[in-house]
Amino acid sequence: MRTFLKSWIPQCLWILRSPSRTFHGNNRLLTFQITSHYESINQGKKELPEYFNFASDVLDEWARLEKEGRKPANPAFWWVSDKGEEVKWSFEEFGSLSKKTANVLSEACGLRRGDRIVAILPRVPEWWLLNVACMRAGIVLIPGTSQLTAKDILYRLQASKAKCIVTNDTLAPAVESVLSGSEFLKSKLIVGQGSRDGWLNFKELLAVASADHQCVKTRSQDPMLIYFTSGTTGFPKMVLQSHSSYGIGFAVSGRYWMQLTPSDIMWNTSDTGWVKAAWSSLFAPWICGSCVFVHNMPQFKPQVIAETLSKYPITTFCCLVKSIYCSLQELRKLFHLLFLSSYKFPSLKHCVTGGEALNPEVLAKWKIQTGVDIHEGYGQTETVTICANMKGMKIKPGSLGKPVPPYDVQIVDEHGAVVPQGEEGTIAVRVKPTRPFCLFSEYLDNPEKTAASVQGDFYLTGDRGFMDKEGYIWFVGRADDIINSAGYRIGPFEVESALIEHPAVVEAAVVSSPDPVRGEVVKAFIVLAPAFVSHDPEKLIHELQQHVKKVTAPYKYPRKVEFVQELPKTATGKIQRKVLKNKEWAKV
Repeated sequence: MRTFLKSWIPQCLWILRSPSRTFHGNNRLLTFQITSHYESINQGKKELPEYFNFASDVLDEWARLEKEGRKPANPAFWWVSDKGEEVKWSFEEFGSLSKKTANVLSEACGLRRGDRIVAILPRVPEWWLLNVACMRAGIVLIPGTSQLTAKDILYRLQASKAKCIVTNDTLAPAVESVLSGSEFLKSKLIVGQGSRDGWLNFKELLAVASADHQCVKTRSQDPMLIYFTSGTTGFPKMVLQSHSSYGIGFAVSGRYWMQLTPSDIMWNTSDTGWVKAAWSSLFAPWICGSCVFVHNMPQFKPQVIAETLSKYPITTFCCLVKSIYCSLQELRKLFHLLFLSSYKFPSLKHCVTGGEALNPEVLAKWKIQTGVDIHEGYGQTETVTICANMKGMKIKPGSLGKPVPPYDVQIVDEHGAVVPQGEEGTIAVRVKPTRPFCLFSEYLDNPEKTAASVQGDFYLTGDRGFMDKEGYIWFVGRADDIINSAGYRIGPFEVESALIEHPAVVEAAVVSSPDPVRGEVVKAFIVLAPAFVSHDPEKLIHELQQHVKKVTAPYKYPRKVEFVQELPKTATGKIQRKVLKNKEWAKV
């Protein structure tokens, strides 16, 4: 099996244009069916390879094919800065640099196989080198967003027992402020131009490091990554992923959801601390031999996104949070009359999104303005993509698509029993009799949470939804976000989608609010568009309420509305409804 993966995965993914395709090479004929292949591994019909390492079994194989002239000429990695600087690396160049980085971690930082390292960096090339270097050395990487506070950093260092931290000049002072509580930390590595007392300088060490490095032999289920969940309901949990869960698990979604080939250039805007960066800026595109495009984008600016899509030959675009698409939509409106021609996206052919469900209004307007559909996908830190609008599927605006092989996704009740189609329940993944290999290994050091995530034969996502007669999954809301008003169960997403269709609304968050008659009612927190800030608030509230009544069921309209300047969000950019809900119920 290891030989098969090492020799054939990159070549087959290169030539795939349909689920089954023939490949001629070395006088051999191979019929390769990628979806059934990975389903077979998951279902136990084919064994998961005992050993697997993404760096040696995938990236190094692409480097070999590249060297032999058997791969399109696109770079493996293409980074641009807001000042116009560019870095382009082939698979061979990237491989050499990642081997040097692995030696820096082992020799200069003193890390050994199984040690853990926290990496808190913005979108800089070093982040990608660190990811692959850790795979080569068998070191467990723990990514974190640059938005982390000193308290957040301390919690992660203590919980993970990390022996090394990598960051830049901006966050180094925050790390130093919590060093007294970081008893496991042995070394600190800084990415940047200058030196800092007590810190090793990555650039200086890389310049003198050897590229001679032998990749460790890792088992498929050995630990590779730890992600901290966003922690909207308590302390973040450590989600452990193995070498195979992400390294193999994104093959199907990369090819059939993201529709990637070696000729494609993929740009994913996710922050490096978000799990979607691993999904769409590393594993999925490189499994398919695509070019990973990165813009450092220190601050989100719609103009930068539009200009980048217009200037560079980006074929595939991914945004995690729906507000980015909404902002782009507003940008296109703004420049429609005078500057539309300067924002054409000539190479763009495919768009995907995840994280939060998009309302149909955004999907429709994006298609009108760009000519490209947005294919929604759904998954969690604990999973790879479990539902998506895959290649060739009819897109139902607002749905999450259908289950992605090898997952058996069902809607279950509180006892873990599958409910009838059309009935609401918890979105769940079947884990018995066979647990999918691309599901997380465990909540590290938290066996109670790990056990509680399974009910009957299913892993519970904690998200509410329903399945229609055609097998499409529809998102309703987080299980703890559901509003029960006088016996009516109301999901916040549908109300938020209705509100955001109104031109006065930029963002909306809907939560429950206590009510003496109905028990709880719908309350909407709304960020207004600048043009509506000066409007009479009472008249505007009435207008928005009537709008929701027309768009969705009348009983779902927000009986309470509060205008705010901004909504609380997690470090990953998701709206923290829990914060708003707690404030409401604290008033009782």
